[in-house]
Amino acid sequence: MSYLLADGWIITMNAQRDILEQASLVIEGNRISAIGTREALQQRYPEAEIINCRERIIMPGMVNTHTHLFQTLLKGLGDDMVLKKWFTCMTGPSAVALTEEDVYAAALHGCVESLRSGVTSLVDFMYAHPRPGLTAKVIEAFEVSGIRGHVCRGFLTSGAEHGIPAELIETPEQALADARNIIQRFHKADGRVKVGLAPSMIWALDEKVLRGTRELANETGVLITTHVAETDFEIEQSRLRFQATDTEFLSDIGFLGRDVLAVHCVQCSSRDIRALKHHDTRVSHNPCSNLYLASGVPPIPEMLASGLTVGLGSDGPASSNNHSLFQAMKVAALMQKGVHRDPTIMTAEKVLEMATIDGARAIGLDHLVGSLEVGKRADVVIVDTSHPAMTPIHHPVSSLVYSALGHEVSDVFVDGVCLLRAGEFTQINQQAVMAQSQRVAHSLAVRTGNHKVRQWRSSTF
Repeated sequence: MSYLLADGWIITMNAQRDILEQASLVIEGNRISAIGTREALQQRYPEAEIINCRERIIMPGMVNTHTHLFQTLLKGLGDDMVLKKWFTCMTGPSAVALTEEDVYAAALHGCVESLRSGVTSLVDFMYAHPRPGLTAKVIEAFEVSGIRGHVCRGFLTSGAEHGIPAELIETPEQALADARNIIQRFHKADGRVKVGLAPSMIWALDEKVLRGTRELANETGVLITTHVAETDFEIEQSRLRFQATDTEFLSDIGFLGRDVLAVHCVQCSSRDIRALKHHDTRVSHNPCSNLYLASGVPPIPEMLASGLTVGLGSDGPASSNNHSLFQAMKVAALMQKGVHRDPTIMTAEKVLEMATIDGARAIGLDHLVGSLEVGKRADVVIVDTSHPAMTPIHHPVSSLVYSALGHEVSDVFVDGVCLLRAGEFTQINQQAVMAQSQRVAHSLAVRTGNHKVRQWRSSTF
């Protein structure tokens, strides 16, 4: 099947960052085969189905470098909590109760939500393992939805003294053995869906499992992702246990590298940033979650100035309430402008890079996706600019970052397959997916005592 996306703005994200007006793009098979004028491409590809993109923006599919798909079921349950309380009082107990049905419904809903808002690649950090088989259900949801990405087998090997439920704590041997099994069963180096490793956070891990993770990644070539320097508590615990920040400790034991995606990095010092850069470690910035949990504002401008690759993440919906990178882009820009009182410190162009080509580079896929260039995989998104929120348009990048809400996405292609056409899914029943996730979310809330009527919360000043 071939498609001619005709007469739109094309935001290429190529090395020159070309923005083309009234330009057209051809998808043939799973790749972008040509970019040019409608007339020329129609002559070269007469059989291609024409999609009229007038008043539309054609852009690369966005890359969400960090989420927890099972948390799709927990939207709205984590409001007004700091991270440790959020995990020990709500997220952890919910994770303990997860079934395969819960995980599949949550993951499929999260994939559908992501695709509908222009995300074509995801990194799922699946750290909750009260019973076997849960990571496999996330992989199944990726396969069914058609989305690209990494499903990362996470683990917690300590932390009972800090409220980590015993049911979630595995021995290093158990965690790594299951991770190896999942890699052997599901990982394909050249596949659309890959497997990764996700040791959770320093206060719920031990040195043995961190070293084992490094060894397994070296052996198998898979991505590693882990939470780094998210909160003051995390830094304090690392200093108590290892006499160093978590970033320093991970550097000292040889854990860091270009195959490592460090998530959050809110409390990273200049010294920590130098360590990350020394190892060419990549960073996932999750602005909405960092503000939601009051974790703080990470030094993203300093990271970028050092040359670090920084992608964007939504984080799980238990700490962001959605999977929207449109929201993440806007917040990422505005939070730095406000904190630094400098309107130029984080531009619309930069955060769009973070959501596309930089995000792809952060997870080792920039040779395949993240930009619209001939020969690359056809992960392509069309945004309808006729919505009142987006008009009038003076600059399409500004409109995407500061005006778009996400629902303006009309068409989505992943690997050349049209998954969303004119606002409708082609291979998935969206209503059925939503109904299933609502049913299991209610069941999970009842099982964990989170179904009670919420009291009205209004601050008194």
